[in-house]
Formats: sequence, C-alpha cells, structure tokens
Amino acid sequence: MANISHRTIHTNGINMHIAEAGEGPLVVLCHGWPESWYSWRHQLTALADAGFHAVAPDQRGYGQTDKPAAIDQYTQMHLTGDIIGLMDALGEETAVIAGHDWGGPVAWNTALYRPDRIRAVIGLSVPFLPRASTAQPVGDDAATMDWGGATRPTDSMRKAFGDRFFYQLYFQDPGVAEHEFQRDVRRTMRLTLYSAGGEGVAKRAASAFAAEALPNTAFFLDGMSDPDELPPWLTEADLDFYTSEFESAGFRGGVNWYRNIDRNWELSAVYAGAKVTQPALFITGDLDVVYLSMARAAVDNLEASVPNLRKKVILPGCGHWTQQERAAEVNAEMIGFLKSL
Repeated sequence: MANISHRTIHTNGINMHIAEAGEGPLVVLCHGWPESWYSWRHQLTALADAGFHAVAPDQRGYGQTDKPAAIDQYTQMHLTGDIIGLMDALGEETAVIAGHDWGGPVAWNTALYRPDRIRAVIGLSVPFLPRASTAQPVGDDAATMDWGGATRPTDSMRKAFGDRFFYQLYFQDPGVAEHEFQRDVRRTMRLTLYSAGGEGVAKRAASAFAAEALPNTAFFLDGMSDPDELPPWLTEADLDFYTSEFESAGFRGGVNWYRNIDRNWELSAVYAGAKVTQPALFITGDLDVVYLSMARAAVDNLEASVPNLRKKVILPGCGHWTQQERAAEVNAEMIGFLKSL
C-alpha cells in the first residue's frame, strides 16, 4: 500500500497543507464540512496503488492551511482559485478533480470556470447546482427550493423554511455556530458525523440536517443524535484526529464558506445557464440528507446540466459521508471512471 506524505505549498496567496500519495495523472480530492484531507484517507492510498497521484488538501480555513480572517475571502472564486494554484505549484497543467459535500461545488465550479485545466469531475453527495437565468419553482421545503435562480439564496431559504430551523441560515451570524461547536469539539464531531451517516439517518427518519420539527431558535446540535456505539466506518481514532484538528483550527474558516452563499450567487451571474461539459461521475447515498431533503431534483436531472455524465451511482443504505462510509465501493467506482478516461 502506498504511503501518504504531507507538505505545504503556496497557492493563491495562502499556504496550503496537502496530503498526497502515488505517482501518475493528478487527481485532486476536495473535502467538505466539517472535515479535512483525512476524509479521503481511504482514497489516497487506493488511487496511488491504481497508478494515480492523489492529492487531498486541507482547504482554505481548515486544518493546517491558512485561515484568512475576512469572511469575504471564502468565495467560490477564492476556493476554485486555490485549486488552480495548487495545480500550478505541483507543475501540473491538467487534473481530474473530485469533491464531496462543500468540496462538490469546488470541484464542479473549478471544472466550469477552467475547462482548460480540469479534464474530468467526480462529485460526491452534492450535485452540480447550475446558476439559472430565471427563478426556479419554490416550494415549501428545501427539496424544491430555488437554489440557483433569480432569488437570493438566503431569501429563498427563509421563504422555504419560515419559522423552522435550517442550518445554513443558522450559520450566517458570525460567532454563533463557532461558539456552539467549540464548547465540546469531540461531542460536536461525534454527533455531526453519526447523525448524517447512514445509521443515524435511518434511526432518525432522515431529518438530521433539515431538522424540520425544530424552531428557528434552535441550535445546530439540537437536531443531532448521540450514538450508543460508533458505526463501523468511524473509529475512536478517527474522532481523535478530527477533534484534534478542529480544536487547533477552530470552526470559523469552514463556517465562513456558508456566509458567502449570497456572494457566490452574485459572482456567478455571468455563468447563468452554463453546463459542466467534462466527463463526470456522481456518487451519493440513498440516505444522504442532501439527496433526501435538499437536492433530489438536481440529482435526478443531473444529465441536463452535466451532459457528459458517464455514471450516476446511488449507494443503498449510505448516508452523507460517502467515501468514508463506503470506501471500497467508492474506490472501485472512482478508479473505474479514471481508467476509462
């Protein structure tokens, strides 16, 4: 099995920590929230053993990477620019990019913004959410919400949820979520990882993140469950790592990504109607809360916005942490796709 090594590179005005393994064509692995390079620990070695150079950065605001103080330094323009700068630092002209959760938009948008540099895309959990030219139908829940049309996203969220709790709105006020999460970092990570995993979602009827029954005065962790025992894919050692990382780095950088939702919407207006045209693979779980309660329509219609989608995989019984919960299956799908290019 290939060894994982670590170093720091300079990109887009920041110092970025990366984990890497293997030699060959470059595959960049973008993590989500609240995670780190460690979320790709199973893929780094598998891709390396299959003949690829796998690189998983701690993205801006996370882990050992720089954490700019200003909220407006966490837009999609910054985050996708970080990836292009990473490729430049590695001396690579092109790459395949993979992204999970918030790393999904980074992957899709890097491909959209720089088709000359990104030759294929692998999305996990979060599908491509195209910036529409006009408003989309707005329903009474997030599954039918106008994510990318003519309505400012936070306005659309408030219309969809009314007086109910929605975590992305809760994250908008600086300092509030950070204070809640930092009080007991290990508990925060344990509840968040378990509750959005397949076991937690199945136990709680798929409402872990939407928290539809909670009032908008609730806290994030009020909608979470504490497991009697950890699921097989999450060990105490894994929790040790995540806890140590977030005790050191804090949560502000990662939560700042959510505080740029409206700013991203404004900046992406020029891409209204644009499609991701590179070869693509999409993987999610049928118990992923993003699929169940936020982006089902976008997943179902992904071929319209990603016309070269080669395969769409929906893993039964899998929750939100796709590549950690189903490492072997995800590795097989990714390697098969990469070798087909």
